Amino acid sequence: MANITLYTTPVCGFCRQAKQLLDSLGIPYTEVDVIANPEIRDEMVEKTGHRTVPIIMNGDELIGGYDALKKLHDEGKLKDL
Repeated sequence: MANITLYTTPVCGFCRQAKQLLDSLGIPYTEVDVIANPEIRDEMVEKTGHRTVPIIMNGDELIGGYDALKKLHDEGKLKDL
C-alpha cells in the first residue's frame, strides 16, 4: 500500500480536492499542515523545491500537486502506487 503524505494548508482548495480524491478511493494518507508546522514546510521546500501546496509524496518519491495526482488517477495508476 502507498505511503502517501500530503503537505497542506487549511485554506487550500487543491489540498481539499486531493484529500477528497484519496478518500473516495480508500487510499490512506498522512496530512501535514505546513501552517501549523513551519519547520516542516521548510523541510518540504528543501526536499522538493516546491513552495506551493499541496505537495504529495509517496514515501520519498515526489508525486507533485493535485494535477499530478489526478493525472495518475485518470491513467489508472494511482491505486498501483
